[in-house]
Order: sequence, then C-alpha cells, then structure tokens
Amino acid sequence: MREELIVSGRMNHLIDPQLNIWHWQIPLYLFLGGLAAGILFFAALFTILGKEKEYPTAVRIAPFLVPFLLILGLLALFIDLNHKLYFWRLYTIIRLQSPMGWGAWTLMIITPLSFVWCALNIKTIFPNWNWKYNWLIDLEAFLRKHVIVISWIILIYSLILGVYTGILFSAFNARPLWNTSILGPLFLTSGLSTAAAVVIMMSKNIHERHKFARIDLMLIGIELFLIVHMFMGFLASAQVQIDAASLFLGGPYTTPFWLFVVTLGLAFPALLEFLEIKGFKMPVFIAPALVLMGGLIFRFVIAYAGQASRWLY
Repeated sequence: MREELIVSGRMNHLIDPQLNIWHWQIPLYLFLGGLAAGILFFAALFTILGKEKEYPTAVRIAPFLVPFLLILGLLALFIDLNHKLYFWRLYTIIRLQSPMGWGAWTLMIITPLSFVWCALNIKTIFPNWNWKYNWLIDLEAFLRKHVIVISWIILIYSLILGVYTGILFSAFNARPLWNTSILGPLFLTSGLSTAAAVVIMMSKNIHERHKFARIDLMLIGIELFLIVHMFMGFLASAQVQIDAASLFLGGPYTTPFWLFVVTLGLAFPALLEFLEIKGFKMPVFIAPALVLMGGLIFRFVIAYAGQASRWLY
C-alpha cells in the first residue's frame, strides 16, 4: 500500500471550510443603513407627492432617527476596519465598479442631507425652536424653497443606499450564496419594510398606520417572492449554489431563517397587519417589532451563511 501526505492550506479557518472575516459589525451596519434608507425614501416620496400633512410621522418625525442610525452604522463600519486611520482613502479615488466606493460616496452625500431634513422639520418636534442667527434663518428659507429638489436627491440616493446594502454581498462572487443579483432588490425591499414598520410603531394617526400597514403588506409579499425566486435560482444552478441553498434546507441555518425570518419576521406580522386593516384590534407594537427583528436576523443569517458557503470540487 502506498501512502501519500498531502499538505494544503485549504483547511485554514480563515479560508475553508468557513470564511469568517466579517463579524456582527457588517450585518448591523447593513440593517441600520437599509432602515435609514427606507425612512428617507418614504419621507422624500410623500413630500414630492405633496402629502406631508397626510403622513406627518413618515415625513417629519421618523426621519429624526436617520442621523442616529447612520452614525451608529458608520461607527460599526469603523470598528470593523483593520486600518482605521486610512478610511479617508476611500474618498481619494472614484471606481464605478467598486461597491464599497459607491457606498462610501453615497453615505457622504446622504448623511448631511439627513441632517438638513431634520433641520427643516425641527419645529415639528420643538415648536419654540429659534435659529438665533440670521444666516441660519436665511439658509433654512433657501433650503425650504428648494425642498422638492432636495427630496428628489434624497429619494435617488436612498434607493442607491438600500440596493447597495445587498450589492455589497453580491459583489463577492467567491461566495456562492452571495453570488446572486436578487440580494440587491431583496435588501432594498427589506429596508423599506422595516422603515414602514417604524412609521407604524411611531404614528398616532390610524389612517397613517393603516396606509403603511398596506405598504408593508405589499413589501412583505415582494420579499417572500424574491426569497422563493432566490432559492429556485440556487437549486437550478451549479452544485455549489445547490450546496449553498442546502444551508437553509436542512442545514445549520434552516431554523433561524425559516422560523425567525420568514415565519415570525414576515408571515406572522403580515397576518397581524392584515387583521388590523380589516378592523380587528391588534397590539400596535407587535407586528412592526417582529418585522424589525426579522430584518435584523435576516442580515445576520445572510452574512454568516454566505461566509460558510464555498467553492469546493
């Protein structure tokens, strides 16, 4: 009998069987970024449609969360960096083929705009607010005069930010689970859904709550469709994609995904929202809280399962 000793680096814990470079900071940032993008999208959309008074929570109140969400998300990204003092180098070059470049410049634009939006609506929260300085009063008047232009810019960049949170994963072709174009629209839809949940949770206007419950129902339906379509694509593809799908179909991520994301994070809150629209008295906080929980767990599951998927022959 002939014995052969094979030395390989494939079993390195940083390469195979599981790449585990991205930890909790990345999925947390993706959740916060998607939520912020969704809130800004609805605020800008209803401003453009001239429905600020009809949906005051979505347009004027919920956006006050956005600067905090973006700052926390950026802090999570900063913690994840190995070379923290060189983050500025992302802004020394523009690469259209780089998802991280798109994300960095999008955040550079949308973060100050979120502060501008809060400044334009600060008297909603603090009626006695006074800018004190004339140049600030003049600046507010100028921005208010061009609020529709600002709304269009925010609308466009919020969509880019929402899609980017999924493209950040799908750009890594070496991970079969992430190698799908579905992740971009799926993460965008999930971000919009969590934003609708926040508006439902914060609003005291039953008409506004029902409107966003209907919006969330539609978004949940789209999410479920995209999830089914994603797995159909995996199962009809190469063996590595089939193996990636098997992580959710009897593998280690089956329970967290189908129970906490699909059932408790999508299907059950959709049922509660449907019953509330039909006139049943339901606890206001349960459905949106479940949607937020499902959106957060979804990003953690995709992040860790994607790092567990691999190309092996």
